[in-house]
Amino acid sequence: MPENVSGVEIQLDHVSKRYPGTKEPAVRDVTMTIPAGKIVILVGPSGSGKTTTMRMINRLIEPTSGTITIGGEDALSLNPDTLRRKVGYAIQQAGLFPHFTVAQNIAVVPGLLGWDKKKINDRVHEMMELVGLDPDEYSSRYPRQLSGGQQQRVGVARALAADPPVLLMDEPFGAVDPITRGNLQDELLRLQTELRKTIVFVTHDFDEAVKLGDLIAVLGDQSTILQYDTPEAILANPANDTVAGFVGAGASLKQLTLLRVRDVAYNDTALTAVSSSESPSTLRKRMSDEGKTYALVLDSRNRPLRWVHVRDLSTASSLSTAGRPVGDSVSTQSTLQDALEAILAEGGNAVVTGSRGEYVGTIDIKTVTDVIQQLREGHESGNGSEREPGSAVS
Repeated sequence: MPENVSGVEIQLDHVSKRYPGTKEPAVRDVTMTIPAGKIVILVGPSGSGKTTTMRMINRLIEPTSGTITIGGEDALSLNPDTLRRKVGYAIQQAGLFPHFTVAQNIAVVPGLLGWDKKKINDRVHEMMELVGLDPDEYSSRYPRQLSGGQQQRVGVARALAADPPVLLMDEPFGAVDPITRGNLQDELLRLQTELRKTIVFVTHDFDEAVKLGDLIAVLGDQSTILQYDTPEAILANPANDTVAGFVGAGASLKQLTLLRVRDVAYNDTALTAVSSSESPSTLRKRMSDEGKTYALVLDSRNRPLRWVHVRDLSTASSLSTAGRPVGDSVSTQSTLQDALEAILAEGGNAVVTGSRGEYVGTIDIKTVTDVIQQLREGHESGNGSEREPGSAVS
């Protein structure tokens, strides 16, 4: 196993769940191996048993039969509370304690484990930084004082606070708006490049599964595994008509979800980017000299703040308030599908940010449409699935 993988392998062996008084099991005879350090998506229609299957891993639901091992350890022989402290759990709506502050919510499991106060405080600070929340600004806030996206970030931080090797995520981004959802997905992928946990993620959204999953298990009734493979393989070769129906039309366009912004040649030089501390008059002269119409204003941490048109600068007193706020942006982790949506929302180039939200460039509609054209041509010629996943498209 690579040294930087902190996750462990999970094995489900002939696992079933039958509720009293029912003729058929909710989950029937599931056998699968979830590799260490990978994101495995359980995807399927409502009622397919995907959440039940996942909850049996941390025994929020007790299996009727079968065995589950986590890192070679029999999960069914452990005390359930001990097991759950080793397995992070993040759900839709975050599930935060409303009368606890952000810091208190994140500290719950470390506190149960008996960590000393300094270690807990240090860990809370570290986790808030990790999920992109300024501890000085957010530690003492209550969940009701946060946006839906911020609550989900706290939920992920809480699930990871005790550094568990396994993270279970049950539709965690299902209740937020599409832009926030895309940003949270990007954040999860960024975190995973650093943490390399074993993540089991339940969704009914196949596009989300393709974007996030190293492997996807497409489930049918009673959690029957219809196909368990990489996103690339499922898109290229659905195992049967049911999987093909779930993948849906436009499989070649779904390839945009396999490609990341980092895979294409986004532009890092075309735009004038300036600090918000620069004077409007200085920027106006610079833009006139360079023949530029728009500039991007950055904050003190080099994060995108505002778009300004050269005509905004004649009356502006400060770049902090000139022009209009940056709307939808994408990160290098974002998919080209995200980029296309951001470009359309912004009405022009979309800003690209790095791992800490810093500005690294822009991406334009031509870059994305060129890739779409290549994918269509490849699909029509029957070789659209031959590109190595993650390789650059030029």
